[in-house]
Amino acid sequence: MSTSTASAPVRTLDGVELPAPGVWSIDPSHAEVAFIGRHLKFTKVRGRFTGVEGAVRVGADPADTSLEVTIDMGSVASGHVDRDDHLRSPDFFDVENHPTATFRSTRVEWAGTAGKLHGDLTIKDVSHPVTLDVEYLGYAEDPWGGRRAIFSASATINREDWGLTWNQVLEAGGLLVSKEIRIELEVETTYEG
Repeated sequence: MSTSTASAPVRTLDGVELPAPGVWSIDPSHAEVAFIGRHLKFTKVRGRFTGVEGAVRVGADPADTSLEVTIDMGSVASGHVDRDDHLRSPDFFDVENHPTATFRSTRVEWAGTAGKLHGDLTIKDVSHPVTLDVEYLGYAEDPWGGRRAIFSASATINREDWGLTWNQVLEAGGLLVSKEIRIELEVETTYEG
């Protein structure tokens, strides 16, 4: 394993550029946790949470990397006010009693610029393991001197595992809202050292 690091925010590990070890804080203004479900079995409905904070702690060995994220469930935005209010209600996220959701990693498998991040997703005080497919997209310096690493991640979950069971049966068969939900994360992180 060949390694080169200095005080630079990136390093070359086995011929691949990766973020340097240290804390990379999620930039809330450049972070999105999105979800995609199906309505009436066919139509994709997209939404996102704009209140996202946390940090990636990159290990000297990429397998020692960890992630912790907190999501403000009240920040849900799907482009439709009535739907957003319904998502905040006790039928779904019950934001009044459960204002945040969290993801905490437990293990990482890493190869090159991609990996699998295993962790616990907690929604409404219910935790279940989730595996995110993660990709390191690269490093950039912003115009104000910020040093940024950009990551993308995704997973598919069954929302009912977290007690998000509200639905309606359609006359023609099937359900109004899909049980299967795709989660997509796009985050810029800033190097704290």
